[in-house]
Amino acid sequence: MTRREFAKVLFQHGIFSSKLEADRNIEIIFQLIEKAIIEDGFFSIRHFGKIKLVERAPRMGRNPKTGEEINIDARKSIKFRPSRFLLERLWEEK
Repeated sequence: MTRREFAKVLFQHGIFSSKLEADRNIEIIFQLIEKAIIEDGFFSIRHFGKIKLVERAPRMGRNPKTGEEINIDARKSIKFRPSRFLLERLWEEK
């Protein structure tokens, strides 16, 4: 589901009075999630999962085209860990 489709669904369910209002509120929600991840290092929603900021160590990599070894610097990334509840719901679906 894309962001535009998500806004449309929220509008159709009567949560927002227009698609534009839904889209603007989705943008605000994503900004708040981003802020929480940057400031607190994680964002968690019960029965859904946790988005966590992680530090990736520097490592050696290889250019697949030339085979040349290159240094890959340390960097920040995020990981998503689904909740047990969500995993069980996914396992039930067949």
